[in-house]
Amino acid sequence: MYTPKHGSWLNMAEIELNVLIGQCLNRRMGSIAEVEKAVAAWQLRRDNLKAKVNWRFTYEDARIKPRRLYPTLDE
Repeated sequence: MYTPKHGSWLNMAEIELNVLIGQCLNRRMGSIAEVEKAVAAWQLRRDNLKAKVNWRFTYEDARIKPRRLYPTLDE
């Protein structure tokens, strides 16, 4: 695992967990073993697809959108 160059790694982890919930854990399962098996199969499929988070929020966006939360040094 590595720290992403762009965006927050924590936001990316949250995005991936939401994908897991929507694609894998969106049904009732009878046991922990069944959950583990389903998650392992989901992870293998994601790995084979080389699925990635498409992070679009850039440093420049941060300076424009929530300007008061990200002040510049020259202000």
